[in-house]
Amino acid sequence: MRLKVLGCSGGIGGPEARTTAFLADDDMLIDCGTGVGDLALEELVAIDHIFVTHSHMDHIAAIPLIVDAVGEMRGAPITVYAIPEVLRILRAHVFNWLIWPDFTAIPDRRRPFLRMQPIKVGEEIRLGDRSITPLPALHSVPAVAYCLDGGKGQLVYSGDTTYSPELVTAINACRDLRHLIIESAFPDEQHGLALASRHLSPTMVAAFLDEIAGNPQVHISHIKPGQGERVMAQIAAAGARLHASALRQGQVIEF
Repeated sequence: MRLKVLGCSGGIGGPEARTTAFLADDDMLIDCGTGVGDLALEELVAIDHIFVTHSHMDHIAAIPLIVDAVGEMRGAPITVYAIPEVLRILRAHVFNWLIWPDFTAIPDRRRPFLRMQPIKVGEEIRLGDRSITPLPALHSVPAVAYCLDGGKGQLVYSGDTTYSPELVTAINACRDLRHLIIESAFPDEQHGLALASRHLSPTMVAAFLDEIAGNPQVHISHIKPGQGERVMAQIAAAGARLHASALRQGQVIEF
């Protein structure tokens, strides 16, 4: 598989600060933040699948706009995959005719522009030769991580999470893990805020990484704008066994 980083910032603030979105191959998005806005129209038309980790705005902001932009150009609905709790939030608070039209009923319910597909933690979704498996995450709202498998290796993306023994166990069960994308939203000076909002700080990332059994390349995402150098220096100083580097907008990971 080929994963392109469209956005990996914990906030906006200039052209290098797009919120979380990854383009997997040409037809799949993993989360759908503001980074999706840099895709050309023909690239948006090619999106068939959107996998959502959780319902926070920085991870879903572009879903309504994509469907509105390309729905009538496609011959099939775009499918949004998420755990049932997340889909309920999207239906109640986004596609509710108040914030945005309900595209699961446009142009009608038999031929909608948008389809919502519930998924379960631990159950593999097969898309041709590829598979995507939701893993348990622990955030301030219902959330999952994802394991992507293209047949030649695996990548785990943590989504937004605090420390989770269940997630560590799930990651260690991945048989051919090549890459791990994990968040660190706040520097250690804001450790209390990280705990309260169920994010990770550098010290927590290091402790998390020391429990990972394999040797994947580690990429740090979701750093708040302006905090990148501090967060990465603190992760390095914490001395985790696995080396970590900052994920970059535009970066391509093949596995």
